[in-house]
Amino acid sequence: MEDNAIIDLYWARSENAIGETDRKYGGYLKTIAYNILYSFEDSSEAVNDTYLRAWDSMPPERPNILSAFLAKITRHISLNKRRDKRAEKRGGGELDLVLDELAECLPSKSSVEEEIDAKALTETLNKFLGELKETERDMFLRRYWYMDSIKDIAKMFGCGESKVKTTLFRTRQKLLAVLKKEYFADENFTTNIK
Repeated sequence: MEDNAIIDLYWARSENAIGETDRKYGGYLKTIAYNILYSFEDSSEAVNDTYLRAWDSMPPERPNILSAFLAKITRHISLNKRRDKRAEKRGGGELDLVLDELAECLPSKSSVEEEIDAKALTETLNKFLGELKETERDMFLRRYWYMDSIKDIAKMFGCGESKVKTTLFRTRQKLLAVLKKEYFADENFTTNIK
């Protein structure tokens, strides 16, 4: 079923909306959730919560790209579940690795809260991603949006893990340079780059 037809089902408050969404995007959303939660049970729960949130959001919201809309909801729900269960130390630690890698590009949390307007940062990141070569952008998104492992990314792109690591490192360096230039052109800007 086409995305517009699925969205129309939500707007018509048809119970078939969730079934059609699950048929088309269930596996995709479970992969996103699992890459964050490392638990099939928690991933299924996150996807079910995604369907509920989508049901509650449409109407009034009418997403332009249904897959991106659902992925954003799933990611947000999964990250919240991960945060709530962090004390239990669940999963393989990929999320912690991803966040550590990105921490190299950002200053301390208090500096971000004091100095960056979230909307301006989002625009800068979107522009940065738009200017990357397709492979760099895709690897960056697979790692930092979808939380894929280095091994999985290497398989997807048919290359070695060392190439993925190098590409991601260089892309983070580029991002750091953009952020320094755009927002942090002062001596108070510090990072964890070694």
